[in-house]
Amino acid sequence: MTKGIRILMVDDEAQFRATTQKILQKKGFETIMAATGEEALEQLTEKPDVVVLDVKMPGMDGHEVLRKIKERQPDLPVIMLTGHGKMPSAKEALAQGAFDYLSKPCDIDLLSSKVDEAFRFAGHDKPREEKLVRDAMVPIGEYTTIDEQQSVGEAVKQLRASFGAAACTSRLMETGHRSIVVFDRQGRIKGVLAILDLLRAIMPAYLAAPKPSMADAIQYSPMFWRGAFNREVALLAKRPVSEIMSPVPETINDDANLMEAAYSFVTRALRRMVVMRGGEVVGILREQDLFFEIERVLRP
Repeated sequence: MTKGIRILMVDDEAQFRATTQKILQKKGFETIMAATGEEALEQLTEKPDVVVLDVKMPGMDGHEVLRKIKERQPDLPVIMLTGHGKMPSAKEALAQGAFDYLSKPCDIDLLSSKVDEAFRFAGHDKPREEKLVRDAMVPIGEYTTIDEQQSVGEAVKQLRASFGAAACTSRLMETGHRSIVVFDRQGRIKGVLAILDLLRAIMPAYLAAPKPSMADAIQYSPMFWRGAFNREVALLAKRPVSEIMSPVPETINDDANLMEAAYSFVTRALRRMVVMRGGEVVGILREQDLFFEIERVLRP
């Protein structure tokens, strides 16, 4: 749904604009950037589909820019970015005709969802009563992946990088994936390496060994634990990912309804599902993706 949607992002912070543009383009949006309200009004000639507008800017503030946008293009949806707890400002923006608002810092997935919704609301796309799995999933090209023969140390670096890219500015956040999809060298999915797999892998074998019945209530002393974490992590680093990964998650077709997906998450105690199309992996559906859709449906 994001493909071809043109966003005009208006904010006076240069680093925020550069980082946001990179993230949004990675997600398939076209982006136009403006540093001031005056520049934003000039950029309306580029025919954006949705405007994301910061409220607090030097010179012409967001409320004034919103008013001028509505005078020129009353049907152009505008999403306002407002400081945390600034409800009077947010309510004022809605009264002026803003489509919606987000408190900063905001999650990039939530922002993407709001942009999609604003685009549909403006009549650019036929509304759908319910999204399908393919509308909510993370495309596999955007997910962190690794070869099964690579080391756990390499996997940790890649997983950490997914969080590092997420923590971009004080105003926008991207949700880390919390797992890596593992493929073999023929491109076939083999499993998933999640943070919990790492924690399981550093558990020394003696912790799982049976204790004498009389020792069941014995508490380990602080000295017992000292140094164990660093030691086990160091031993883990060179092991291949294939030795500690979890099996391939449950799969679901990309044209499945989200209620079917929710049922699978609940009844099978899942955190993520592999999305398939024609026998090929096309994405990952996470529990937080369903949460964002719950939030969207409940939104007034």
